Order: sequence, then C-alpha cells, then structure tokens
Amino acid sequence: METRRLEGKWENEEPDTEDPLDTIKREMDPVPGAAFPEQEPQILQIKIKEEESDSEDHLTSNERASATLTDADDVVVKKRRQWVQPMCYQRFSKGQFHLLYGKLRKNPEKFFAYIRMSISTFDELLKLVHPHLHRMDTNMRQAISPAERLVVTLRFLATGSTFAALHYQFLIGRATIGMIVRETCKTIWNVTKDLVMPEPNTEKWMKISEGFYEKTNFPNCIGALDGKHIRVTRPPNTVSKSCSKIFFTVLLALVDSSYCFTCIDVGAYGSDGDTSGFFKSNLGKMVNEGKLNFPSNKPLPGTKGPALPYVIVADEAFGISTNVMRPYPIRNLTGTKRAFNYRLTRARRMVECAFGILANKWRVFHSAIQLNTAFVDDIIKCACVLHNLVLMRDGIVFEDSILDPLPGVPWNVVRGPNSGMSVRDAYAQYFASPEGEVPWQNENM
Repeated sequence: METRRLEGKWENEEPDTEDPLDTIKREMDPVPGAAFPEQEPQILQIKIKEEESDSEDHLTSNERASATLTDADDVVVKKRRQWVQPMCYQRFSKGQFHLLYGKLRKNPEKFFAYIRMSISTFDELLKLVHPHLHRMDTNMRQAISPAERLVVTLRFLATGSTFAALHYQFLIGRATIGMIVRETCKTIWNVTKDLVMPEPNTEKWMKISEGFYEKTNFPNCIGALDGKHIRVTRPPNTVSKSCSKIFFTVLLALVDSSYCFTCIDVGAYGSDGDTSGFFKSNLGKMVNEGKLNFPSNKPLPGTKGPALPYVIVADEAFGISTNVMRPYPIRNLTGTKRAFNYRLTRARRMVECAFGILANKWRVFHSAIQLNTAFVDDIIKCACVLHNLVLMRDGIVFEDSILDPLPGVPWNVVRGPNSGMSVRDAYAQYFASPEGEVPWQNENM
C-alpha cells in the first residue's frame, strides 16, 4: 500500500518558488489581498491499494464496493489498471478451451484423458448443468458458455492447478475462474446427487448386500466404511495445538461393491487429527439411531438361524456396534477370529479402491487445497458425485486405482457395546463353519 503525504505551508512563509497552493488560495479568495486565517498544517493521506486487474475483471459492482471498503476511518481508493486484462481479450483465439475443445471431441481417447470422462458422459453432465450455468451476452462482452465453465471446473479438479495457472491457460481472469469453479461445483452436486447418490431405501440396501456377497463372499454386508483426511491450508486467525500450517477436512464415505459412494459426510476441520469419533459424526449418528432404512435381520446363507443384522465393514480405527463390524485385535487370534478378519478385510477393500480411484482421477486432492473450508466442502461433494457418475457410465480405468494418496483418519476408538461383539462372534463362527467358509481362506489367513 502506497501512502503519500501532502503538507500545506504557513501563509507567512516565503517559498523559494511559487507554491501551487498559494495560487489556489488567491483564486479562491473573493477579496483581493485577503489572507487565509492562521490554521494548523493540514495533512491529507491518500491510501492507494493496487491489485491485478485480471483478479476482478468480472466482479459485480457490489463485490467491487465491498472490496474497496476496509476500516470506517480509512478511505481506500483502488487504482484500476485496466477494465479487462489485455491478455483475456485473446480468449477466443488463444484460450485453451477454444483451441482444443473441438479437436478433442474428434478423438475420444484424448478427450477422456483431458476431461476425465467420455464424450457421452460429458454431454449428459453438460445437459444437466446448462440451465444453471447459462449467462446472457451483454453489450460489454460475450458471456462464458456453460461448456467452457464446465471444462474449466473439470480441469481444476483433474489437475489441482491454481486459479492463476488456469488463468494463463484459459485466458479468463483469476477471480472469475474462482467464481466459475465454485458455482459449477455446487451446481454439479445439486443436479446429480439424486441421480447418482440417492438416499438408499430398504430395497437398495438389499441389492448392495447381494453385490457384496457375490464379489467378496461376505453375507448381509451393506457397505464398506472409511474416512480420509483432505488437506487444506490452515485458514487465517485459527488456533492449533501444533505448528502445522495444514488443516484437514474429513471425508467419511460408505461404499458399495462397485466402488460407488452410497453415503458421504464432509466436515470436521482440524490440524491435530483428534476427531471426536465416527459415532459423533452425522453419518455415524444416522447409522447408530437406525435412520438409514436398513433391512430387517436375516439368517446367513445356508443356515436356518439365528437372524443376524445387516452390517457395515470397517477397519480397527472405527468403533464396533450392532451394524458396524471391525476386525478382532491382533493379539491372541484364534483360527475363527483369523477367518473373520480375513473375510472382513476382503470386503473392506472396496472402500480403499474407491478412495484410490477418486484421488487419482481428481488430483486436486494430491496436495493441500488453498481455499476456504466451505469452498473445499463444495469441491469434495462435487468430486464424489462425479466419481459415481463416471463409474456408472464409463467403468473403471485401472490406472486410476493404483495409488491412494489420502491419509486415513485416526479416530479415538472406544470399547464397543456387547451387542456389537456378539454379532461379530456370530459372523466369525459362520465363516469358520462348513456353511460359511470359502476354500481359499485358510491359505490366505
């Protein structure tokens, strides 16, 4: 911020040269020869705040006004260099969207590599978001099309590039790109969540259970559960127990046997990793209070009883309950307990693969996201529904599931209720029985 001081002179001072202020005084004095009364020297402070013009080339008048006012005692005059950064005028001739989009549509493989989805899936998504992203052209400029807005957002999610880097690629102002990405992420979540992540009913849970039994030989399983830390640069004016500049927002996800997210829960920021536990999260409360429409208890295949509850498989970081199973502790494992741990781990791999696919397709999660936490929540929810949409329409790309760079969540685990332990014991007995064992489990335990 540049500060300039303009000091007035005493009238009885004799300047070496003609002072411009004296000239102004003479012109303002209605009586020739009249003098200004004695007064203290006046100081005029002008604070000029300069910013890159391309950071606000599409801001509304209200947003510019709010950006101009700071303290009530200070008047901040924002010096604008240009209305639009000159480079942005070349968007239609040199911007990445206008150079590549038409050519990529003629090459499906290149299109998939660039957009992270097939042409048909992209067109379906564009049709859904188009009414919400369409803007009218004005006399001042031509509006950014819904297709370009969608491509900019998908490239941000696919690469994790900064808004400044995307500015140079698409020749759109940085602030405009930020607004486009956030608005498009919210729109994608709103228009696709009921299509690709609907709230499960009893029939849906039973279908998921059939998929788990077919692929993992784990009966009555309605999902694999895990939580991951999404790294976020620490927001300003926040206090942490550690000196870390990285905060986390937690993504809790329940996954089906096709690696699709059935339910997600986003939130719980913090840099210390001491989350308050799964059963205190929104998803955990719904599971524990029976609000997810789980099917009624059912006998395991090949048996006449007793009827056992449908369960979610998780790792040792989660607590155990009637509907949430975790492995036995590794100390003093018997053959029956080893069989249960093997079968549970085999089913739980679905959620690990799902997170691997998510993070490697949408690489914005490979590094700390330098945005506010509410914006990050919108990005996470958008990426999760895009994950489901692409899996349902285009299937799995093997390279996307090789690596899972997302750190796990170190929950504070408490001892589970006796009802949960008795359910786990019943499943363990079944997996060690002739009705429930699989031929290869003894070789892999």
